[in-house]
Amino acid sequence: MTQTRMNRITRFRATFVNSASGARRHITLALFLLFPFALVGCPGGSKQGPGANSATTPPAASPASSATVANSPFDGERALELVRKQVEFGPRPGGSAQLERTRNFIIGELKSYGLNVTTDEFHPKTPLGDKKLMNITAELPASAVDIPSRDVIIISSHYDTKLFKKFRFVGANDGASSTAALMELARVMATTKADRRFTYWFVFFDGEESFCEEWDQCSKPGAPDNTYGSRRYVEQLQSRNELSRVRAMILLDMIGYKDLNFGRDDLSSTWLVDIVWRTAKELGYGSVFQDRIEGVGGDDHEPFLRAGVDALDIIQLSNYKSPSGEEYWHTAGDTLDKISAKSLKIVGDVMLTSLPKIEARLGSKR
Repeated sequence: MTQTRMNRITRFRATFVNSASGARRHITLALFLLFPFALVGCPGGSKQGPGANSATTPPAASPASSATVANSPFDGERALELVRKQVEFGPRPGGSAQLERTRNFIIGELKSYGLNVTTDEFHPKTPLGDKKLMNITAELPASAVDIPSRDVIIISSHYDTKLFKKFRFVGANDGASSTAALMELARVMATTKADRRFTYWFVFFDGEESFCEEWDQCSKPGAPDNTYGSRRYVEQLQSRNELSRVRAMILLDMIGYKDLNFGRDDLSSTWLVDIVWRTAKELGYGSVFQDRIEGVGGDDHEPFLRAGVDALDIIQLSNYKSPSGEEYWHTAGDTLDKISAKSLKIVGDVMLTSLPKIEARLGSKR
């Protein structure tokens, strides 16, 4: 493994827990007490921790969930082609020509769905000097027939890849898979009639990855070498007095592995985790969305959590590896053959089914 997110976990917990907002966040032990394991009888449902990868085949869905999924317009094969296109651009670190081509591709796709697309170019000083980075936002306005809320739900991904000089890293899972799923979600939601009471921002963050090899290797106080795009996004919202509009932030990251298996990120907002995991079980994907803890630490949801926005990170990190234990995360092995249309569709279907429930929960809190 060329980099470990243990650095993220140690750094994030040390600072986050000491903050006022961090004190209100759930603690790992509380998760165990509040949410008993409902999947003890399911394959892999009782396994926890890194390497718990025995449940590689989702169970058959119940008749009700089969009908729901069969009617879903989320196209896993189309999403897989979007992954393929990104991988074909090659390595895509922040500031690179390859990322510029990827960006133009993403923007072109989003505009073809009829979405209003805006970009925010910024030039942070990185350990490798000034870099041109750019966040992308596609807006889907609320469509409720009564008075729609101006409030926003963000669904997001990072679209850059980690810079490695020792090998060719194309990031099929990290982060082409989540970027592709986000694009397909945007297409489906933009072209499907629905009573949406919230505006949706589909946000593609640049500069999530550090430019130095390790996550905190080149970080300085007040200037982390990571999450450039998400930190910028929160700062811009605050400067425009729009942060209060954002009621929830959902981050997708590394969600396309053919042996799909998620744990509950122990720093995400509990109620968001609950809704998505419960929905997954209802759809028959309880062995994919497992009731084990996934210690992620810092990611693009961190700046939002620090700013007081409820956020969720859906990520397969600790067990993104082969059955024999070969590590794929941040290695040359993170290639297209690791990704499946079925996994992309599982995440897409769970998201589409969860969003109305998230809206209902948020609507009841105003």
